[in-house]
Amino acid sequence: MTTSRDNILVRQTRPDDFPAIIALSKTVYSFPPHWNERLLTSHLTIFPEGQLVAIDSRSGRLVGMAASLIIRWNDYDFHGPWKYFTDEGMLTNHDPARGRTLYGAEVMVSPKVQRSGIGSALYAARRRLVEDLALPRIRAGARLRGYSRYADRMTAEDYAVQVIQGEITGMTLPFQLKQGFRVLAVVPDYLPGDPESLGYAAVIEWINQQVATPSDYGTYDPKFALPESR
Repeated sequence: MTTSRDNILVRQTRPDDFPAIIALSKTVYSFPPHWNERLLTSHLTIFPEGQLVAIDSRSGRLVGMAASLIIRWNDYDFHGPWKYFTDEGMLTNHDPARGRTLYGAEVMVSPKVQRSGIGSALYAARRRLVEDLALPRIRAGARLRGYSRYADRMTAEDYAVQVIQGEITGMTLPFQLKQGFRVLAVVPDYLPGDPESLGYAAVIEWINQQVATPSDYGTYDPKFALPESR
């Protein structure tokens, strides 16, 4: 897969991208573990089509990365942590024979160039992958970045609701909602060491309406519904 948008080239990850991905993960995340060569090699071995990088075509610099795998959703506890859905980041639980859900294990963009279309390009490439594979949906855990600033006055669920309603300016979730995702639930202990979210994440879903049937839509609490004006 190779796509180009506004000087951003999105293509499949290659081994020579590993040093830049590892450096990017240390910039994006203040807490370990970070991506390393062992994990990234596993990704390419298991599911190369699901591993993407964004390259600034003017500088040749790697500015974003996305990792995914296919899972059989019913094999998992809905409230499980990230390491559970990704086999500790190895993606060795990739199951294209039985799975019908693309699970988003990672999307990260260099903080220096955020809000310049890189994340949108990566999400668009991921949606095209789902359409090409005729999968009905994408699901992922969306870190509730910024919740730590509100934790002394509201629950994580209430924080998510206020972000969805636009009453609080969230740091990542509003972007994902603009990409067509909706929130199914809020779960604790998704990334236990994350100081920004205090471990909380929203389970989000994007539906491929070309092939999805009613049973592919996740059940969600109506309080997470988008405002009608959105």
